[in-house]
Amino acid sequence: MCGIFAMTGTINNEKMDRVLASMTHRGPDEGSDKKMESFHLGHQRLSIVGVNHGKQPISNADESKWIVVNGEIYNYRQLQRDLPSDTAYLTESDSELALKWYEKEGASSVRRMDGMFGYVIVDNENETFMAARDTLGIKPLYYGKDQAGNMVFASEVKTLYVVTDDVNEFPAGHYYTPEEGFVSYRKINLPADEEIYDEKDVPQMLAGIRRELGEAVEKRLMADVEVGVLLSGGLDSSLIAKIAHEKRKTSNPMKSFCVGSEGSEDVLRAREVAEEIGTEHYEYIYTEKELVEALPEVIYHLESYDSSLVRSAIPSYFVSKLAAEHVKVILSGEGADELFSGYSYLKEINNTKELNEELLRIINTLHNINLQRADRMSMAHSLELRVPFLDLQLIEYALKIPSQLKLGEDEIEKWILRKAYDGELADNIIWRSKAEFSEGSGALDILEKYAETQYTEEEVAEANKENEWVRSKQELLYYEIFKEHFPHDSILTTVGHWATS
Repeated sequence: MCGIFAMTGTINNEKMDRVLASMTHRGPDEGSDKKMESFHLGHQRLSIVGVNHGKQPISNADESKWIVVNGEIYNYRQLQRDLPSDTAYLTESDSELALKWYEKEGASSVRRMDGMFGYVIVDNENETFMAARDTLGIKPLYYGKDQAGNMVFASEVKTLYVVTDDVNEFPAGHYYTPEEGFVSYRKINLPADEEIYDEKDVPQMLAGIRRELGEAVEKRLMADVEVGVLLSGGLDSSLIAKIAHEKRKTSNPMKSFCVGSEGSEDVLRAREVAEEIGTEHYEYIYTEKELVEALPEVIYHLESYDSSLVRSAIPSYFVSKLAAEHVKVILSGEGADELFSGYSYLKEINNTKELNEELLRIINTLHNINLQRADRMSMAHSLELRVPFLDLQLIEYALKIPSQLKLGEDEIEKWILRKAYDGELADNIIWRSKAEFSEGSGALDILEKYAETQYTEEEVAEANKENEWVRSKQELLYYEIFKEHFPHDSILTTVGHWATS
């Protein structure tokens, strides 16, 4: 996991130093830049694979092509096997495989990559380049043009602003070349009616869920460093923790992490789960004062003021800080609600096709809401976060499950996911009702109480005239902090919103 910067044209050393400094939190292990005649690349590395032999930017043998990558390519071993056996590698990094396949197949080779990534390849020999982002936008990428017309790419908005005020989010599942423009190379499609599983085949679907989720977790244990798990005590994180603990590559127990206010539901439940699974459990109890004091830094790293996002980002920030003291990679239960119909409003949709359309819609909006929060809060502490539930094969499988089985008996959300692991964890874990992270961690009450003392209703009404998304004292609190960090209007187009009312 890293921070990347790339541009056509070049900048001076002082400005490049500022670029690298703006993303040091994404990769504190080593930083470097490469200035060429027509391109300039910068990189801050968090070393996960090929720890001692993976410094970027990475070149090919004759240095005619260079790459900077943020993320992980999980199938890089298979990509190596599919190349000629005499292929020479300059690093031990998974990132180099994207460059090797570009040499062989050009920009379309991104279709071969299974992972979470944003990368830029520059081709000095042919005076061209490409940029690409993973299918769901798990990893961030932004772009713009400077005053001279040079294209600029970066992992975070704050880095792009060092060079230009023109800021745009790079679309997920696309690559870009000067010759082709933006090209959609992969997207998730709705299954055809005949591909939907028969409701009578529940045993096969339960086995399929266990198989696909197990493989998704195992794939994300790929690392040359220790991997841990976030554990809130809810269904999703508990399942990931259980599977990861069983599939870990060492005899030592998996490390798990939880935060919350004193006596909060998440903290109490996570202790129970950790004890049952057998993880080495760590927790941190934050105070009201700490939550409020952390708000400016959280919003700075989050690059958003959306109220739902900020509320969940605060406990994410603290749990990432805790985890980073012990591991460099963490697994999260993010994405299960989108796959298995975990939101209460989805209970109203009983038709499988209609439900899938809505699930696919919210999956495709995650790039600048939940996935942005997951990336920014973990990377604020130089921690790589991986999301097994958003494995592409698992998504494809889950969309074929009839809507009735996701709702299931007694209208409990994610019924078939719970049923797939029924008996493997205690009933109060498997069948626990859903709670928002900010609610279960105790953050929601604290923030509402604090915001209430800061503004009047008249101030909220006045702010709402400027921005329709400012509708409460809490939202005004977040928005004012956000504008202090990011006064540029161009950033507003990159801010995603979960709620529509």
